[in-house]
Amino acid sequence: MPTSARFRPRRLLALATDSLPARAYLGLVALGVVVLFLAPDSPYAMAPALLTAPLSFLPVVLPFGAGTAGGGAAEVAAAVLYGGWLLLCALVNAAAFGALVRRPDRAPDRTPSARPRRTLLAAAVDNWPARAYVAVVAAALGTFLYAVLLSPDPGFAGIWPLIAAAPLSFLAVAVSAPAEYSLPWLGTLVFSVGVALAGLVNAVLIGRLTRRIGGPPSRG
Repeated sequence: MPTSARFRPRRLLALATDSLPARAYLGLVALGVVVLFLAPDSPYAMAPALLTAPLSFLPVVLPFGAGTAGGGAAEVAAAVLYGGWLLLCALVNAAAFGALVRRPDRAPDRTPSARPRRTLLAAAVDNWPARAYVAVVAAALGTFLYAVLLSPDPGFAGIWPLIAAAPLSFLAVAVSAPAEYSLPWLGTLVFSVGVALAGLVNAVLIGRLTRRIGGPPSRG
């Protein structure tokens, strides 16, 4: 487990720019921003928010954002803040891709009798940021299941796990939709499993990123 939680912005920036997958991701986000400005009413205008999820969806719980009403300075300030937030989200996600493809550091005194290399999935549970994220996804999914199975009016409970495990959770919606029309319980099951898998992927990325920017590699 990482022994230090100290944040290193230079490491974050380096991870976001020093690998081909990270740079390709940033290029895709930049293309999405161009589409947003050229066709703001198009369905593709959601591309920047989807590509920078799940962090980009955090402002939905705030009473202000890019669509703040009132015009003038308040609207401009909200748009600028939201644009800066999207940029930060893009850098964090790009750094996560960079951390995923970079080989783990090796301790110089590693011997055959040392502890075996941690598996990829271990990154989802061996550090506090990933554990906290897993807890958020679990709470959102639990709220959804309670609303669907036990509440007389589930309402829009599915929006919370959808946001928490984005962007891959949107695939869970697409896969579960056909089953929902024939067997509602099967649609709920497929959606829940899809959200859990999407959250696991995000947790692994968070864990790998935490290992890279949170301090020196752990040796025990």
